[in-house]
Amino acid sequence: MFPQKLTDPRAFEIARDLLGGFNRHYRLFRATSAAAKQRFEQADWHGQQRAQRERIEYYDRRVAEAAELLEERFQISRLPMEVWEQVKLHYIGLLVNHHQPELAETFFNSVCTRILHHSYFHNDFIFVRPAVSTEYIENDEPAALPTYRAYYPTPATLRETLSRIITNFQLKPAFVDLERDVDRVLVAVQAQLGEDRWRTNFQIQVLSSLFFRNKGAYIVGKIINGFTETPFALPILHRHDAKQLYVDAVLFGEDDLLILFSFARAYFMVEMEVPSAYVQFLRSMMPRKPRSEIYSALGLQKQGKNLFYRDFLYHLRHSSDRFRIAPGIKGMVMLVFDLPSYPFVFKLIKDFYPPQKDTTRELIQSKYLLVKQHDRVGRMADTLEYTRVAFPRQRFEQELIDEIRHFCPSLLEERGDDIVLKHVYIERRMVPLNIYLQEASPAQMEAAVVEYGNAIKDLVAANIFPGDMLWKNFGVTRHGKVVFYDYDEIEYLTDCNFRAVPAPRNEEEEMSGEVWYKVGPRDVFPETFGPFLLGHPGVRDIFMRRHADLLDPAFWQSHKARILAGYVHDVFPYEEHKRFGKGASAPAAIPVANCTVYEAGHGDLPVP
Repeated sequence: MFPQKLTDPRAFEIARDLLGGFNRHYRLFRATSAAAKQRFEQADWHGQQRAQRERIEYYDRRVAEAAELLEERFQISRLPMEVWEQVKLHYIGLLVNHHQPELAETFFNSVCTRILHHSYFHNDFIFVRPAVSTEYIENDEPAALPTYRAYYPTPATLRETLSRIITNFQLKPAFVDLERDVDRVLVAVQAQLGEDRWRTNFQIQVLSSLFFRNKGAYIVGKIINGFTETPFALPILHRHDAKQLYVDAVLFGEDDLLILFSFARAYFMVEMEVPSAYVQFLRSMMPRKPRSEIYSALGLQKQGKNLFYRDFLYHLRHSSDRFRIAPGIKGMVMLVFDLPSYPFVFKLIKDFYPPQKDTTRELIQSKYLLVKQHDRVGRMADTLEYTRVAFPRQRFEQELIDEIRHFCPSLLEERGDDIVLKHVYIERRMVPLNIYLQEASPAQMEAAVVEYGNAIKDLVAANIFPGDMLWKNFGVTRHGKVVFYDYDEIEYLTDCNFRAVPAPRNEEEEMSGEVWYKVGPRDVFPETFGPFLLGHPGVRDIFMRRHADLLDPAFWQSHKARILAGYVHDVFPYEEHKRFGKGASAPAAIPVANCTVYEAGHGDLPVP
């Protein structure tokens, strides 16, 4: 119950300081996102990567600052619940004309639960549901850009309109050949429209900010022709000399956009005054993508977490199946469980590990943080990390409860009708690659093995050595992409020492069943991967035809050398055949030592 009167004068001051903490956070977040344009123009790829990592840390820092300030000024952890309830009412009032009310509500929850970390699951003073609508929010300041621009071309002016769409973003480097790029886009748009006649309502709507990620900038919008809407994105890249730009492709339709905004890719840098308006626009283009994932893709991962958890609670209320131990091979480090009706898995770090796993809980958590902050290049699943999550006990199979009690007792708190898990990772569920291969047709096996090798090569390009490359640690997404999801042994490629197996010095060494040569803690011997990965003759044949270079130390050494020399690879979220060609503007295959590394595509074959 909320108080009938706002009687405590401290409540408004607390609410005002809380909102001030959020405003500072979003101001810094927005400034970093806006600066991505300059970094792109200057081809400052290392700066872009650094900003990506640092921006992820902003939120927790601002939450800690706000909690510390409130404790210092008001000794807030000792205040009665009645004051907190009044704080929430004042806070709602301050959000009436705010441009990011949903983010500010999440910030309020984060600060509250940080201060009152005990038993907050059922308290009335946090925002369990949104209190302020985000519908139709717009920045009404005279100089402000609208969320999107609308263009109204005719068949005769379509080419001119496409040129304006590209040049309106006023990127400073010149295009290699803008006329050629516009012609290519025009041909692609006309082919997409086909024979469909132009309706009375023909327009092109384009979001006002560019989307920056890795070494690309993306124009995102949709073509509206009567009642038909076609989403599109234009990737803009630097030429290999980093002095001129070119349009590399046109991506059309929801499926292409879903891959561009995939949960296995790094977050975009986008300058947004009203993020909910961007989410609403993107949701109209990708209606199958949850709002939580769109917020995360825009770099607002805390808001994504909040919405995900609300969706999860809603699903629990409207389902009756029970949590179970996840099907498949059990992990040595993580205990994995799922809810059959829900497309995600829940992962707990075990309290103890077999002798061959020389690790700690802290080290494993650091690996997951590395993945969160790194460019995931479409090959590493994003994870949602939660602390102190309450589940209804009756929804757990007894076998699962027994498993948690045995392997993760430090994470389990049993509270009457609830089970509280103190630390949980949540990831999208995929078909484990080893299970997929067991049931695959010959064509599916071919495609999956090729995709597996491509996934490893994309990780290599992103300076990631996956460590344990067994098939069970990779999954197949609904779009046929192979994605890595077991992070407890990943390392930066540049931290590893890739060696050839030394030649035996005598017959005794040659016949030995044990490793007879010295192995350092980060030594890797690619020649030894084969026995672990290629036991199936069909798999071995495909792998050796397409990815034999992964068993060659020179492949790994050459990539490590290039990364140490400062090179940042392109790894694009679209297939090679969608690119406009290999003219002077587009990078070709790059010869590296005795192997060839393609900067995109690798001739991907989708898994059916």
